[in-house]
Amino acid sequence: MGKRRGGWEAVRGLSKRQKKHLREFGEEHPFYDKVSGRPEATQICDLSENSDKSSAESDSETEVEQISVYHKLLATLKTSPESESETEEEEDESESEEAGVSETELDSDGSQETGEADGGEEDENDAPDQEEEVTAGDTSEQTLGQKQADDTDTACDPSHGAIEEFTDVKHESEFSLETNFMEEESGGCNADQRDSSSAQAISEDPFKLHMDKELEEKEVEKISTLLKTSSQSKWPRLGQLTFSSTLEHKTLKADKEVDMKQLHLHKPLESTWPKVNKQFLSSMNKPSDASFTPLQRELFCIMSTYRDLFYPESNALTNGEEIRHAYCLHALNHVLKANAQVLSNNAKRRDQKPGAANDDYRDQGLTRPKVLMVVPFRESALRIVHIFISLLEVNDRKKIDVSNKKRFKGEFGFDPEEKPPNLKRPEDYEAVFAGNIDDHFRIGVAILQKSMRLYAPFYSSDIIIASPLGLRTIIGAEGEKKRDFDFLSSIEILIIDQADIFLMQNWEHVLHLMKHINLLPLDSHGVDFSRVRMLNLNNWSKFYRQTLLFSALQDPQINSIFNKHCFNYVGQVAVRNVPLSGSISHVVVQLPHVFRRLEAENSTSVIDTRFQFFINQVLPEYRDAIMSHTLIFVPSYFDFVRLRNYFKKEDLNFTHICEYTKKAAVCRARHFFLKGEKQFLLFTERFHFYKRYTIKGIRNLIFYELPTYSHFYSEICNMMKATDNGVDATWTCTVLYSKYDAQKLSAVVGIDRTAQMLQSKKTVHLFVTGENE
Repeated sequence: MGKRRGGWEAVRGLSKRQKKHLREFGEEHPFYDKVSGRPEATQICDLSENSDKSSAESDSETEVEQISVYHKLLATLKTSPESESETEEEEDESESEEAGVSETELDSDGSQETGEADGGEEDENDAPDQEEEVTAGDTSEQTLGQKQADDTDTACDPSHGAIEEFTDVKHESEFSLETNFMEEESGGCNADQRDSSSAQAISEDPFKLHMDKELEEKEVEKISTLLKTSSQSKWPRLGQLTFSSTLEHKTLKADKEVDMKQLHLHKPLESTWPKVNKQFLSSMNKPSDASFTPLQRELFCIMSTYRDLFYPESNALTNGEEIRHAYCLHALNHVLKANAQVLSNNAKRRDQKPGAANDDYRDQGLTRPKVLMVVPFRESALRIVHIFISLLEVNDRKKIDVSNKKRFKGEFGFDPEEKPPNLKRPEDYEAVFAGNIDDHFRIGVAILQKSMRLYAPFYSSDIIIASPLGLRTIIGAEGEKKRDFDFLSSIEILIIDQADIFLMQNWEHVLHLMKHINLLPLDSHGVDFSRVRMLNLNNWSKFYRQTLLFSALQDPQINSIFNKHCFNYVGQVAVRNVPLSGSISHVVVQLPHVFRRLEAENSTSVIDTRFQFFINQVLPEYRDAIMSHTLIFVPSYFDFVRLRNYFKKEDLNFTHICEYTKKAAVCRARHFFLKGEKQFLLFTERFHFYKRYTIKGIRNLIFYELPTYSHFYSEICNMMKATDNGVDATWTCTVLYSKYDAQKLSAVVGIDRTAQMLQSKKTVHLFVTGENE
């Protein structure tokens, strides 16, 4: 909250609603606080902007009063008479303000959401604009992205000090792990719960086995070397699996059937999961395996052992929701078990005699957040929260209490009527870009068995759901005054879903996240060190963290995350199925495909080698006027800029379309290219990912590099039939590749042809597609 100014000048500038609030409560409406150094007219007239600016002023004061605000946010981790009294005063104040705030806040939320929807759905035109942070070398775009972060997303950040607006102070004590006990949570079932806990311990609950394992110094040093032993195994549904580990190496066997009692699911998941997952089950499922699909059964079998998992065959159109339900079950099961352990120990500590040893109750991390879920769009976060709610509701009579649910639906939901009516795109595009596709968000979720709290402060949250951009703006960069990543210190499960989309956004944000996760916090945040596990105090959290990585494709950058940033002592499991037939088989036009191999010494030099190979050996063949209507497909934006600058320098007749090109310029470029007024068209993969426009007039096609998404290859080639004017005999397609493109190449031509093309002494290979008439 900003400082309130007194005087008649301030009163004259108030609206009727503000004056009414001033008379009733003796203070200005908290939503309309003025911020020093900013126009008062803007503060009063633009409600949605006032919300953001009020939050921005709160951020500025957070830096000055950092300690007090942290203690206020971390009420769940520190209990004292002073903090309890402060909480009671805040509850009284929030209750008195709530009546005046509610109506205005709802109006503001509505207007703000309308703005987001308008900005994100007009023919999907603003999707690349939300990604303007991608060009790391472009300072102006980074500045724009930072400004956008400050102006539009500060309100969604609980840890930036917007306490009055986004922290549910009224329910803080209800969700505190330190001030609640097992009796309060489960009532008269406390004895049953303790019996259940002992039964789980006897039957070797994977959660307890994993978290109670005590590593030795020698084992930690061995894990840090990343020298792993691996083995292969083939499962019925997942296919070829690679098991790797630095310590004791064990290979799992696929369970043909699943007994719900042996999964160690916490109440009420054992009873709610079959109902929630019913939509994915078929009549073919066996009675003994009536709650999991074959894919879910094998995935959950791996997840429940707390091994790291990389599954590169997750598809939003086919099995995306099926996989999302499986990892949500695992994450929620982990959180409920961890919280139940804390509440049970609270009761034991309360009942023990004064002066007794407390070292037996180490059940927490240095900070409360346990699960971090990284997803690309708000729609993904919305679906995850809905799954959590469904899993916690035993039946229609026993609805759980969800705080701030209406606000959450307003900010993360989407009105189908706002979608352009005549927008026709491929099915996979519709599946990926369904709902709210804003990619700048973060939200904390606190969970107890009977209630859920949305927009919880990060240090009072059990689960954090965020996008890479949303995390990057709070983590900040070295040298920035306002940055915070302590809440990532004790993450026990990291889930990265739809990782391939992050390649189309900004992969640097993902790398930045991985560098700041599981570090020792810079502040104690009021934690009770007598309750902190020794693994956290030893800074060994990363060796216990489970990473679940889901993607639609295999890519070297995604593989690097899994191989270099995951140190789980239990080991890793990666699905490594190879494509037998590539996407070239889906090309329907009669077209010769010429694959030209370039030789590079290493992976870093391949960028310059490809550029020199293109301008010296490929481009001269297309400079002739007879080779007009040439589209050059460029996956990397940096390569696109380099080629654009070279074309300008050589004064070539060309036009270009990238993800930052405005709609009018796109229309002109497409028109000039179709009419032949421009000989070359530079075309980026990210533009095609976000727009999927059909480019007409293509006669010659050059793939400067193989596309990230293999099906883009066939889509671009099939665009040639959009202008069938009887000159198909002159169509050409040239593809540049190197040995470092093996994964992309196999997805296009298949694994057998890839091996031949990479090992052959010949550097040119020809394929012909289409039916011969």
